[in-house]
Amino acid sequence: MEQERIEAALLRRAARPSYSRKKAHRDASWPPLGARGPRPAEALRADVRAACENRPGVYRMIGPADDVLYVGKSIRVRTRLLSYFRAPRGEKASEIVAHTHRVEWEYVPSEFAALLTEMRHIQAWRPPYNVEHKRDRAFCFVKLTREEAPRLLVVGEVAHDGALYFGPFRGRRRVREVVREVTDLLELRDCPARTAMTWADQADLFGHEATPGCMRADVGRCLAPCASRCTRTEYVAQAELARQFFEGNADLPLALLRGRMARAVERLQFEYAAALRDRIFHLESAREELVALRGTIESLSFLYTVPGHSGSDRCYLVRRGSIREEHPAPTDAAGWRALRDRARRLFSRRETGAASVQPTQVAEILLLARWFRLRPQEMERVWRPNGAPVPSPGLPAAVLGV
Repeated sequence: MEQERIEAALLRRAARPSYSRKKAHRDASWPPLGARGPRPAEALRADVRAACENRPGVYRMIGPADDVLYVGKSIRVRTRLLSYFRAPRGEKASEIVAHTHRVEWEYVPSEFAALLTEMRHIQAWRPPYNVEHKRDRAFCFVKLTREEAPRLLVVGEVAHDGALYFGPFRGRRRVREVVREVTDLLELRDCPARTAMTWADQADLFGHEATPGCMRADVGRCLAPCASRCTRTEYVAQAELARQFFEGNADLPLALLRGRMARAVERLQFEYAAALRDRIFHLESAREELVALRGTIESLSFLYTVPGHSGSDRCYLVRRGSIREEHPAPTDAAGWRALRDRARRLFSRRETGAASVQPTQVAEILLLARWFRLRPQEMERVWRPNGAPVPSPGLPAAVLGV
Protein backbone atom coordinates (compact mmCIF):
# COMPACT_ATOMS: atom_id res chain seq x y z
CA MET A 1 0.00 0.00 0.00
CA GLU A 2 2.76 2.38 0.89
CA GLN A 3 4.43 1.75 -2.45
CA GLU A 4 1.14 2.41 -4.29
CA ARG A 5 0.67 5.74 -2.48
CA ILE A 6 4.19 6.83 -3.42
CA GLU A 7 3.67 5.91 -7.07
CA ALA A 8 0.31 7.75 -7.15
CA ALA A 9 1.92 10.87 -5.68
CA LEU A 10 4.69 10.77 -8.26
CA LEU A 11 2.16 10.45 -11.09
CA ARG A 12 0.16 13.45 -9.81
CA ARG A 13 3.37 15.52 -9.56
CA ALA A 14 4.42 14.56 -13.09
CA ALA A 15 1.03 15.63 -14.42
CA ARG A 16 1.21 19.03 -12.70
CA PRO A 17 2.02 22.00 -15.04
CA SER A 18 5.48 23.50 -14.43
CA TYR A 19 5.27 26.62 -16.59
CA SER A 20 7.67 29.54 -16.33
CA ARG A 21 7.62 32.87 -18.20
CA LYS A 22 11.13 32.22 -19.49
CA LYS A 23 9.96 29.00 -21.13
CA ALA A 24 6.74 30.43 -22.61
CA HIS A 25 8.30 31.86 -25.77
CA ARG A 26 10.33 28.70 -26.40
CA ASP A 27 7.65 26.04 -25.96
CA ALA A 28 4.44 26.97 -27.80
CA SER A 29 2.93 23.58 -26.96
CA TRP A 30 2.69 24.51 -23.27
CA PRO A 31 1.39 28.08 -22.75
CA PRO A 32 0.40 29.18 -19.23
CA LEU A 33 -3.18 28.80 -18.12
CA GLY A 34 -5.24 31.73 -19.40
CA ALA A 35 -2.41 33.06 -21.57
CA ARG A 36 -2.67 33.61 -25.31
CA GLY A 37 -0.72 31.35 -27.57
CA PRO A 38 1.29 32.45 -30.61
CA ARG A 39 -0.88 33.69 -33.47
CA PRO A 40 -0.69 32.06 -36.89
CA ALA A 41 1.95 33.55 -39.17
CA GLU A 42 -0.73 34.45 -41.72
CA ALA A 43 -2.50 36.69 -39.20
CA LEU A 44 0.74 38.42 -38.19
CA ARG A 45 1.67 38.98 -41.83
CA ALA A 46 -1.79 40.45 -42.52
CA ASP A 47 -1.29 42.96 -39.70
CA VAL A 48 2.04 44.08 -41.15
CA ARG A 49 0.65 44.38 -44.68
CA ALA A 50 -2.33 46.40 -43.52
CA ALA A 51 -0.61 48.99 -41.34
CA CYS A 52 3.19 49.04 -41.68
CA GLU A 53 4.99 51.59 -43.88
CA ASN A 54 8.40 51.46 -45.55
CA ARG A 55 10.09 53.99 -43.28
CA PRO A 56 13.02 53.85 -40.85
CA GLY A 57 11.95 52.26 -37.61
CA VAL A 58 12.32 49.68 -34.86
CA TYR A 59 10.14 46.60 -34.42
CA ARG A 60 9.48 44.19 -31.55
CA MET A 61 8.32 40.59 -31.56
CA ILE A 62 6.07 40.04 -28.53
CA GLY A 63 5.46 36.60 -27.02
CA PRO A 64 2.27 35.10 -25.53
CA ALA A 65 3.14 36.37 -22.04
CA ASP A 66 3.74 39.94 -23.32
CA ASP A 67 7.51 39.46 -23.07
CA VAL A 68 9.75 40.96 -25.75
CA LEU A 69 11.30 38.12 -27.74
CA TYR A 70 13.29 40.12 -30.27
CA VAL A 71 14.07 43.72 -31.21
CA GLY A 72 15.19 44.73 -34.69
CA LYS A 73 15.61 47.81 -36.86
CA SER A 74 15.49 48.70 -40.53
CA ILE A 75 15.37 51.70 -42.82
CA ARG A 76 12.35 49.98 -44.47
CA VAL A 77 10.39 48.37 -41.66
CA ARG A 78 7.59 46.92 -43.79
CA THR A 79 9.96 45.10 -46.14
CA ARG A 80 12.05 43.80 -43.27
CA LEU A 81 9.10 42.44 -41.32
CA LEU A 82 7.56 40.72 -44.33
CA SER A 83 10.88 38.94 -44.93
CA TYR A 84 10.40 37.07 -41.64
CA PHE A 85 7.41 35.23 -43.04
CA ARG A 86 9.43 33.96 -46.01
CA ALA A 87 12.20 32.46 -43.85
CA PRO A 88 12.68 28.69 -44.33
CA ARG A 89 11.72 26.43 -41.46
CA GLY A 90 14.58 25.99 -39.02
CA GLU A 91 16.08 29.47 -39.44
CA LYS A 92 16.14 31.96 -36.58
CA ALA A 93 13.55 34.25 -38.20
CA SER A 94 11.13 31.36 -38.64
CA GLU A 95 11.59 30.30 -35.02
CA ILE A 96 10.91 33.84 -33.77
CA VAL A 97 7.68 34.06 -35.80
CA ALA A 98 6.57 30.67 -34.47
CA HIS A 99 6.66 32.03 -30.90
CA THR A 100 5.28 35.52 -31.62
CA HIS A 101 1.80 36.64 -30.49
CA ARG A 102 1.96 40.11 -32.01
CA VAL A 103 4.35 42.47 -33.80
CA GLU A 104 4.88 46.09 -32.73
CA TRP A 105 6.80 48.78 -34.55
CA GLU A 106 7.56 52.47 -34.25
CA TYR A 107 8.93 54.91 -36.79
CA VAL A 108 12.06 56.98 -36.23
CA PRO A 109 13.57 59.80 -38.30
CA SER A 110 16.67 58.04 -39.66
CA GLU A 111 18.86 54.96 -39.77
CA PHE A 112 21.03 56.44 -37.03
CA ALA A 113 17.97 56.91 -34.80
CA ALA A 114 16.91 53.33 -35.54
CA LEU A 115 20.31 52.00 -34.42
CA LEU A 116 20.16 53.99 -31.18
CA THR A 117 16.58 52.98 -30.38
CA GLU A 118 17.27 49.32 -31.10
CA MET A 119 20.32 49.33 -28.82
CA ARG A 120 18.42 50.99 -25.96
CA HIS A 121 15.48 48.61 -26.25
CA ILE A 122 17.79 45.60 -26.20
CA GLN A 123 19.55 46.85 -23.09
CA ALA A 124 16.22 47.59 -21.38
CA TRP A 125 14.42 44.32 -22.18
CA ARG A 126 17.28 41.86 -22.82
CA PRO A 127 15.29 39.88 -25.43
CA PRO A 128 16.28 36.19 -25.57
CA TYR A 129 16.77 36.16 -29.35
CA ASN A 130 19.07 39.23 -29.39
CA VAL A 131 22.79 38.82 -28.86
CA GLU A 132 24.31 42.19 -29.80
CA HIS A 133 24.42 44.97 -27.15
CA LYS A 134 23.98 42.49 -24.26
CA ARG A 135 27.67 41.66 -23.65
CA ASP A 136 28.49 44.67 -21.49
CA ARG A 137 31.03 42.87 -19.28
CA ALA A 138 33.18 41.98 -22.27
CA PHE A 139 34.54 45.54 -22.44
CA CYS A 140 37.08 47.37 -20.34
CA PHE A 141 39.25 50.50 -20.27
CA VAL A 142 42.91 51.23 -19.59
CA LYS A 143 43.22 53.94 -16.95
CA LEU A 144 46.28 56.11 -16.32
CA THR A 145 45.56 57.43 -12.85
CA ARG A 146 45.97 61.03 -11.80
CA GLU A 147 48.08 60.46 -8.71
CA GLU A 148 51.37 61.63 -7.31
CA ALA A 149 52.86 58.51 -8.89
CA PRO A 150 50.44 57.47 -11.68
CA ARG A 151 49.56 53.81 -12.27
CA LEU A 152 48.14 51.83 -15.18
CA LEU A 153 44.94 49.97 -14.35
CA VAL A 154 42.32 47.92 -16.18
CA VAL A 155 38.85 49.13 -15.16
CA GLY A 156 35.28 48.46 -16.16
CA GLU A 157 34.01 52.04 -16.30
CA VAL A 158 35.10 55.62 -16.88
CA ALA A 159 34.75 58.16 -14.08
CA HIS A 160 35.22 61.91 -14.28
CA ASP A 161 38.20 61.90 -11.91
CA GLY A 162 40.85 63.62 -14.02
CA ALA A 163 42.48 60.36 -15.07
CA LEU A 164 43.14 59.40 -18.69
CA TYR A 165 41.09 56.53 -20.14
CA PHE A 166 41.83 54.54 -23.28
CA GLY A 167 39.19 52.29 -24.78
CA PRO A 168 36.73 50.66 -24.68
CA PHE A 169 38.54 47.40 -25.45
CA ARG A 170 37.20 43.89 -25.83
CA GLY A 171 38.98 41.10 -23.94
CA ARG A 172 39.90 42.01 -20.37
CA ARG A 173 42.50 39.23 -20.02
CA ARG A 174 44.44 40.34 -23.09
CA VAL A 175 44.36 43.98 -21.99
CA ARG A 176 45.64 43.01 -18.53
CA GLU A 177 48.61 41.27 -20.17
CA VAL A 178 49.43 44.39 -22.18
CA VAL A 179 49.15 46.64 -19.13
CA ARG A 180 51.40 44.31 -17.13
CA GLU A 181 54.01 44.29 -19.90
CA VAL A 182 54.05 48.09 -20.21
CA THR A 183 54.07 48.57 -16.44
CA ASP A 184 57.10 46.32 -16.03
CA LEU A 185 59.02 47.72 -19.00
CA LEU A 186 58.52 51.35 -17.94
CA GLU A 187 59.04 50.42 -14.27
CA LEU A 188 55.79 51.93 -13.05
CA ARG A 189 54.36 51.01 -9.67
CA ASP A 190 51.39 48.67 -9.25
CA CYS A 191 50.94 49.00 -5.49
CA PRO A 192 47.72 50.23 -3.82
CA ALA A 193 46.77 53.90 -4.06
CA ARG A 194 47.28 54.35 -0.31
CA THR A 195 51.01 53.55 -0.57
CA ALA A 196 53.06 56.55 0.57
CA MET A 197 55.61 57.99 -1.87
CA THR A 198 59.10 59.01 -0.75
CA TRP A 199 61.03 60.69 -3.55
CA ALA A 200 64.81 60.71 -3.89
CA ASP A 201 64.92 64.50 -3.98
CA GLN A 202 63.02 64.84 -0.70
CA ALA A 203 65.18 65.64 2.29
CA ASP A 204 65.01 63.09 5.12
CA LEU A 205 65.76 64.88 8.39
CA PHE A 206 66.27 61.62 10.30
CA GLY A 207 68.36 59.71 7.75
CA HIS A 208 65.97 56.78 7.51
CA GLU A 209 66.53 54.40 4.61
CA ALA A 210 63.17 53.44 3.06
CA THR A 211 62.60 49.86 1.95
CA PRO A 212 60.53 48.99 -1.15
CA GLY A 213 57.18 47.44 -0.38
CA CYS A 214 57.61 44.63 -2.91
CA MET A 215 60.27 42.73 -4.88
CA ARG A 216 59.65 44.48 -8.23
CA ALA A 217 62.23 47.15 -7.45
CA ASP A 218 64.93 44.55 -6.77
CA VAL A 219 64.35 42.81 -10.11
CA GLY A 220 64.33 46.03 -12.14
CA ARG A 221 60.59 46.26 -12.74
CA CYS A 222 59.73 49.29 -10.63
CA LEU A 223 61.42 52.65 -10.02
CA ALA A 224 60.36 52.30 -6.36
CA PRO A 225 59.04 55.81 -5.70
CA CYS A 226 58.01 54.45 -2.29
CA ALA A 227 61.65 53.95 -1.30
CA SER A 228 63.43 57.12 -2.53
CA ARG A 229 64.96 55.35 -5.56
CA CYS A 230 63.80 57.93 -8.12
CA THR A 231 62.77 61.54 -8.27
CA ARG A 232 59.20 62.57 -9.04
CA THR A 233 60.36 64.07 -12.33
CA GLU A 234 61.92 60.76 -13.39
CA TYR A 235 58.80 58.81 -12.51
CA VAL A 236 56.37 61.22 -14.20
CA ALA A 237 58.49 61.04 -17.35
CA GLN A 238 57.97 57.25 -17.45
CA ALA A 239 54.23 57.67 -16.89
CA GLU A 240 54.16 60.11 -19.78
CA LEU A 241 55.80 57.49 -21.99
CA ALA A 242 52.99 55.10 -21.04
CA ARG A 243 50.42 57.66 -22.13
CA GLN A 244 52.22 58.23 -25.41
CA PHE A 245 52.46 54.48 -25.99
CA PHE A 246 48.72 53.96 -25.71
CA GLU A 247 48.13 56.96 -27.95
CA GLY A 248 50.53 55.56 -30.54
CA ASN A 249 53.22 58.24 -30.16
CA ALA A 250 56.01 56.32 -28.40
CA ASP A 251 57.79 52.99 -28.96
CA LEU A 252 60.03 52.80 -25.89
CA PRO A 253 58.49 49.60 -24.43
CA LEU A 254 58.99 47.84 -27.76
CA ALA A 255 62.50 49.29 -28.11
CA LEU A 256 63.44 47.95 -24.68
CA LEU A 257 62.27 44.45 -25.61
CA ARG A 258 64.09 44.57 -28.95
CA GLY A 259 67.30 45.61 -27.19
CA ARG A 260 67.02 42.73 -24.73
CA MET A 261 66.39 40.31 -27.59
CA ALA A 262 69.48 41.54 -29.46
CA ARG A 263 71.67 41.12 -26.37
CA ALA A 264 70.26 37.63 -25.78
CA VAL A 265 71.19 36.62 -29.32
CA GLU A 266 74.73 37.97 -28.84
CA ARG A 267 75.05 35.82 -25.70
CA LEU A 268 73.66 32.78 -27.54
CA GLN A 269 70.62 32.71 -25.23
CA PHE A 270 68.34 31.64 -28.03
CA GLU A 271 65.47 30.34 -25.91
CA TYR A 272 65.28 33.63 -24.02
CA ALA A 273 65.54 35.55 -27.30
CA ALA A 274 62.64 33.51 -28.73
CA ALA A 275 60.53 34.30 -25.66
CA LEU A 276 61.32 37.99 -26.07
CA ARG A 277 60.41 37.77 -29.75
CA ASP A 278 57.00 36.38 -28.84
CA ARG A 279 56.46 39.13 -26.26
CA ILE A 280 57.36 41.75 -28.87
CA PHE A 281 54.90 40.24 -31.33
CA HIS A 282 52.03 40.23 -28.83
CA LEU A 283 52.79 43.75 -27.63
CA GLU A 284 53.02 45.08 -31.18
CA SER A 285 49.73 43.41 -32.14
CA ALA A 286 47.97 44.74 -29.08
CA ARG A 287 49.40 48.21 -29.58
CA GLU A 288 48.21 48.37 -33.17
CA GLU A 289 44.74 47.45 -32.04
CA LEU A 290 44.79 49.84 -29.11
CA VAL A 291 45.87 52.71 -31.34
CA ALA A 292 43.14 51.89 -33.86
CA LEU A 293 40.60 51.77 -31.05
CA ARG A 294 41.04 55.51 -30.51
CA GLY A 295 42.95 57.47 -27.93
CA THR A 296 40.94 58.88 -25.05
CA ILE A 297 37.18 58.81 -24.68
CA GLU A 298 37.09 62.61 -25.06
CA SER A 299 37.45 62.36 -28.83
CA LEU A 300 33.74 61.54 -29.09
CA SER A 301 32.40 64.94 -28.05
CA PHE A 302 30.53 67.02 -30.65
CA LEU A 303 27.20 68.19 -32.07
CA TYR A 304 26.00 65.84 -34.79
CA THR A 305 23.19 66.72 -37.24
CA VAL A 306 21.39 63.85 -38.99
CA PRO A 307 18.95 64.33 -41.90
CA GLY A 308 15.65 62.56 -41.23
CA HIS A 309 12.71 61.06 -43.11
CA SER A 310 10.40 63.71 -44.61
CA GLY A 311 12.54 66.55 -43.27
CA SER A 312 12.56 65.41 -39.63
CA ASP A 313 16.24 66.24 -39.09
CA ARG A 314 17.68 65.70 -35.61
CA CYS A 315 20.68 67.06 -33.70
CA TYR A 316 22.55 64.98 -31.13
CA LEU A 317 24.77 66.43 -28.40
CA VAL A 318 27.46 63.82 -27.79
CA ARG A 319 29.92 64.03 -24.92
CA ARG A 320 32.55 61.42 -24.13
CA GLY A 321 30.88 58.88 -26.35
CA SER A 322 27.43 59.25 -24.79
CA ILE A 323 24.46 61.02 -26.36
CA ARG A 324 23.39 63.53 -23.70
CA GLU A 325 20.66 65.41 -25.57
CA GLU A 326 18.59 65.15 -28.75
CA HIS A 327 16.80 68.08 -30.42
CA PRO A 328 14.92 68.79 -33.65
CA ALA A 329 17.26 70.52 -36.08
CA PRO A 330 16.73 74.31 -36.03
CA THR A 331 15.15 75.93 -39.06
CA ASP A 332 16.77 79.38 -38.83
CA ALA A 333 20.07 81.02 -37.92
CA ALA A 334 18.86 82.10 -34.47
CA GLY A 335 17.93 78.53 -33.63
CA TRP A 336 21.35 77.26 -34.68
CA ARG A 337 23.08 79.90 -32.54
CA ALA A 338 20.99 78.90 -29.53
CA LEU A 339 21.72 75.20 -30.05
CA ARG A 340 25.45 75.75 -30.41
CA ASP A 341 25.47 77.93 -27.30
CA ARG A 342 23.80 75.07 -25.47
CA ALA A 343 26.45 72.69 -26.79
CA ARG A 344 29.22 74.99 -25.55
CA ARG A 345 27.70 75.05 -22.07
CA LEU A 346 27.36 71.27 -22.03
CA PHE A 347 30.94 70.67 -23.16
CA SER A 348 32.40 73.20 -20.70
CA ARG A 349 30.41 71.95 -17.71
CA ARG A 350 32.40 70.05 -15.13
CA GLU A 351 30.84 66.65 -14.59
CA THR A 352 30.66 64.72 -11.36
CA GLY A 353 30.91 60.99 -10.84
CA ALA A 354 27.18 60.66 -11.56
CA ALA A 355 27.92 61.35 -15.22
CA SER A 356 30.57 58.64 -15.49
CA VAL A 357 30.37 56.14 -18.31
CA GLN A 358 29.06 52.80 -17.06
CA PRO A 359 29.66 49.41 -18.70
CA THR A 360 26.09 49.48 -19.99
CA GLN A 361 26.95 52.62 -21.99
CA VAL A 362 29.88 51.00 -23.75
CA ALA A 363 27.54 49.74 -26.47
CA GLU A 364 26.60 53.34 -27.28
CA ILE A 365 30.26 54.36 -27.52
CA LEU A 366 30.98 51.46 -29.85
CA LEU A 367 27.86 52.19 -31.90
CA LEU A 368 28.99 55.79 -32.49
CA ALA A 369 32.54 54.73 -33.33
CA ARG A 370 31.36 52.06 -35.73
CA TRP A 371 28.88 54.46 -37.36
CA PHE A 372 31.60 56.97 -38.22
CA ARG A 373 34.09 54.28 -39.17
CA LEU A 374 31.76 52.83 -41.78
CA ARG A 375 30.53 56.27 -42.90
CA PRO A 376 33.50 58.67 -42.75
CA GLN A 377 31.57 61.20 -44.83
CA GLU A 378 29.28 61.74 -41.82
CA MET A 379 32.13 63.56 -40.06
CA GLU A 380 31.23 66.54 -42.27
CA ARG A 381 28.00 66.90 -40.25
CA VAL A 382 29.88 67.18 -36.94
CA TRP A 383 30.53 70.49 -35.16
CA ARG A 384 32.77 71.10 -32.15
CA PRO A 385 32.74 74.27 -30.01
CA ASN A 386 36.51 74.82 -30.33
CA GLY A 387 36.38 74.42 -34.09
CA ALA A 388 38.97 71.63 -34.01
CA PRO A 389 38.55 68.71 -36.40
CA VAL A 390 37.13 65.55 -34.86
CA PRO A 391 39.61 62.65 -34.86
CA SER A 392 38.18 59.67 -36.64
CA PRO A 393 37.11 57.14 -33.98
CA GLY A 394 37.41 54.17 -36.29
CA LEU A 395 37.53 50.77 -34.67
CA PRO A 396 38.88 47.54 -36.16
CA ALA A 397 36.24 45.25 -37.56
CA ALA A 398 37.43 42.42 -35.30
CA VAL A 399 36.65 44.50 -32.22
CA LEU A 400 33.26 45.63 -33.48
CA GLY A 401 32.19 42.23 -34.61
CA VAL A 402 31.65 43.21 -38.26
